[in-house]
Amino acid sequence: MTTHLRRACRRDVAAFVRLLADDPLGAAREDPTDRTPYETAFARIVVTRTSTSSWPSAWASTVARSSAPPPALALQPGLSRRGATRCTIEGVRIAADARGTGLGTQLVEWAIEESRRLGASLVQLTSDTSRVDARRFYEHLGFTASHVGLKRALD
Repeated sequence: MTTHLRRACRRDVAAFVRLLADDPLGAAREDPTDRTPYETAFARIVVTRTSTSSWPSAWASTVARSSAPPPALALQPGLSRRGATRCTIEGVRIAADARGTGLGTQLVEWAIEESRRLGASLVQLTSDTSRVDARRFYEHLGFTASHVGLKRALD
């Protein structure tokens, strides 16, 4: 499968939201019938695109059937690890019919290289504990489950 990367645009949002909602976790928290919050978020992502604070998910893979939304990349400068800049990869999703084609590997490898280009010395990500196959996929790409992530929803 040949993958081409291009800058995402507003017309891609609906396809991305459908993919985000296309699994048990996403089905419970996403609402593809109301694109307003997603389009608002996409506009905010495009406006805040910088190489020093957050390099967000304004990229999309262009493959048949819109098989993958853009992974989000967020740079976090820090003091630990000798002043290292970390890059968090978030929102990697591959359509069910495109899994096993190598697309996920291509997207994550692109995100790693883009993080390196932006000056990060460490990439990190989280994966829901129920996503056993996703964890196995990331570990196969060299990620280690070295920390426990915690979240708290804010109302």
